[in-house]
Amino acid sequence: MPVHNRDIAEIFNKVADLLDISGSNPFRIRAYRSAARTVEGLGQSVSDMVKKEEDLSELPGIGKDLAGKIKQIVETGNLSQLEELESQTPGELSHLMKIEGLGPKRVAALYKELDVKSLEKLKEAAEDGKIAELEGFGEKTQQKILEGLQQVEEGEKRIKLVVAEQIAEDLLDYIKDGKGVKAAVVAGSYRRRKETVGDLDILATCKKGANVMDRFTEYEDVKKVVSKGKTRSTVILRSGLHVDLRVVPQVSYGAALHYFTGSKAHNIAVRKLGVKKKLKINEYGVFKGKRENRIAGRTEEEVYGQVNLPYIEPELREDWGEIEAARKDRLPKLVTLDDIRGDLHAHTKQTDGHHTLQEMAKTAQDRGYAYLAITDHSKRVTMAHGMDKKRLSKQIKRIDRLNDTLKGLTVLKGSEVDILKDGSLDLPDEILDELDLTVCAVHYDRKLPRKEQTARIIKAMDNPYFNILAHPTGRLIEERQAYDVDLEAVMKAAKERGCFLELNAHPDRLDLTDRNCKMAKQIGVKVVVSTDAHSLTDLDFMRFGIYQARRGWLEPDDILNTLNLKQLRRLLKRK
Repeated sequence: MPVHNRDIAEIFNKVADLLDISGSNPFRIRAYRSAARTVEGLGQSVSDMVKKEEDLSELPGIGKDLAGKIKQIVETGNLSQLEELESQTPGELSHLMKIEGLGPKRVAALYKELDVKSLEKLKEAAEDGKIAELEGFGEKTQQKILEGLQQVEEGEKRIKLVVAEQIAEDLLDYIKDGKGVKAAVVAGSYRRRKETVGDLDILATCKKGANVMDRFTEYEDVKKVVSKGKTRSTVILRSGLHVDLRVVPQVSYGAALHYFTGSKAHNIAVRKLGVKKKLKINEYGVFKGKRENRIAGRTEEEVYGQVNLPYIEPELREDWGEIEAARKDRLPKLVTLDDIRGDLHAHTKQTDGHHTLQEMAKTAQDRGYAYLAITDHSKRVTMAHGMDKKRLSKQIKRIDRLNDTLKGLTVLKGSEVDILKDGSLDLPDEILDELDLTVCAVHYDRKLPRKEQTARIIKAMDNPYFNILAHPTGRLIEERQAYDVDLEAVMKAAKERGCFLELNAHPDRLDLTDRNCKMAKQIGVKVVVSTDAHSLTDLDFMRFGIYQARRGWLEPDDILNTLNLKQLRRLLKRK
């Protein structure tokens, strides 16, 4: 039975939750959470690394102790330490930590006072008004808990793209290795690169007599076979993910791929164009006349061609204006990973990163980047050991010395500077003047009213040393809601002042959203696609930012870090 990176991360997060609830050492708790993030975000299978006897302790945040525990999980599917913790503290309590605003102390109080140890019991206690009566809770907290429960219930139906990618690619490789399989692809929201995925729709074409359905239902990660047929089978994986496999004839492959990629709204819009031309368009092909003769369907290009449209990229198929743009030959030439010249948001061991300045630079160099900005935290972020003026000055000198030794790559001197509550920046102008750029962020006072939060950010942009607004809404997908801010006003202010907005490519953030990317394009403010890398492997997250940028209609000219170094420096120097 395969153990996916997500399985390991979930076990480590559960250990961290239970340690947190029981009041254990915060550094120990943080170590497990850091390890979970590292494992979940890796672009390679940790199980494969164990089988190849690779040294897991070389991964960021994974020492020998945690490496041994990963090996135990991979080999047994369990962790003895978690079983021991669950014997002392109910394991179900970790589920309560999913609710925004429920920290370990509150979870412990709910368990002690109301015997709440599951989401069901939590909902029951909140609906009965019992939580509001507890000391330190009240009506507002009770209402937020009910809202949080609703969000969790909705969110559990979908998984993040980074997790779906690991599961889907393993399964796809397995299917493609089957005898007689010609081609196989994952369609649906996965192919449209949505930030979360509800289920997987796989289409395959096969030679006659292929045993693809037997092979699919016998996959070792299958928990339950829902149905099995000659052309369609459905299974549920251990992760809870539903997967449909459809075998389609080559003559219908393009039509089926178009249909099952969606979105539903996009497909309806295409079918309406077909109706006007007296065509019937479905998953089997494009048909004409009373006898419904198939006139197209082998490729998606054929399907679009029958309604006089050019090929439309999957990421655009949301009925957000792409049909009209296609009819007018105004579809965007979407950005690709190859267009990116560098990364403008990365951290080192000087604050909360896992690698040295030299190691981060070498990895960026190996990726063929022209530049990498090192943007360690400013002093306000004490948990990350943020830098004051003196430490940042030393960092600047280290970068200058390193640049003297590098070829093809320039390390840019930056800082992730906190935007304070009053709109001032966390470091004095005299040290900011020595930097190549600043990435400015809200980390504290997230609950300010919308008007106040918006004014705070715009005031910060008035500082001539402000360049990029990092993770502009502060959201964490399915974990933390965005803070309340008028993003349209912020974007217009950024354009007026010569500032930029980040599209944070970390798959837990993807902040800006696709809709906000499109709004930035319409307003005319450039976007920066950066990884917020805290390790060498995090630099690989750039692809998730590109997926999001493409969904937001962004072209190379809309993105700051597609520019060469000379052009970039010119735009970073505000007038």
